[in-house]
Amino acid sequence: MNSHDGLTYVYAAAPDTQRLRAGLVGVRGVSGAPVSLLGPLGESENAPGGTPGTSDTEDAVAFVVSRVAPREFDERALKRRFEDLEWLEGVARAHNEVVQTIARHDTVLPLRLATVYENDDRARRALVAQGHAFAERIRLLRGHSEFGVKLYVTTAAAPEETRGDADARSGDTAALSPGKAYLRRRRAQHTAQESRYLHAQQAAERLEALTARFTPHRVRHPAQRGALAGPDENVLNDAYLVPDDRADAFRAAVTAAAQDLEGVRVDVTGPWAPYSFAMPAPSLQRLPADGDRDGRAP
Repeated sequence: MNSHDGLTYVYAAAPDTQRLRAGLVGVRGVSGAPVSLLGPLGESENAPGGTPGTSDTEDAVAFVVSRVAPREFDERALKRRFEDLEWLEGVARAHNEVVQTIARHDTVLPLRLATVYENDDRARRALVAQGHAFAERIRLLRGHSEFGVKLYVTTAAAPEETRGDADARSGDTAALSPGKAYLRRRRAQHTAQESRYLHAQQAAERLEALTARFTPHRVRHPAQRGALAGPDENVLNDAYLVPDDRADAFRAAVTAAAQDLEGVRVDVTGPWAPYSFAMPAPSLQRLPADGDRDGRAP
């Protein structure tokens, strides 16, 4: 596909710097297309020499873009394609790899999967309209990374459950009928379950106080269910924007928060690009312009 053919796929907004332009040379995105920076004035090229409109000033912002085929990414095709989980996974993986590559070179403001414009000109108009807001959000994100913190109630048998089962089988309860022995085991299991939830509440309170010492920026996500959560019950699923120079201390402190509490565990993931802290930008999804459809992101 010629560099000026197809639709303009936008991965993220990022500082428009020579360093990032050089870092994107050779990077491939969705459908294997070359990735480049698109500034508000210059052409979409990533040559290390820069382009007209490129600036290393703090507030200079560009879109990270590539070309995609209309047959896959126009409005009608996307409605159909978003029901194809295999295709969707491939696009999401390529999108994320580009975003993570940007994060290794500079601050990144990830945009929604499949944010697509008719052409570079339409994308530039959205960039100009949102440029100030993008610059403000990038200043907030600079020098920070996202960490995920998940709290689980485990399903493995706790010591008190094991003891209850052992008691029910011991000589002390040999005279019990099978029904009474079963009820005793169930009571022991119920007591153990209550203990695990109590410990989970204690762990959540500790995490609340602990993370506040590192960052005021938190996003609460819905607890994961089913296959996403695995065999244990996910009861807390938070994202934190953590200063890079405190990342190791944050991870160590959060990991240790529930080590003395039976029946619960805390998982910490990251550092990630700050997806959870990307600013909502409704006008990215449809920018009115002479009746054209722009910025489609189902």
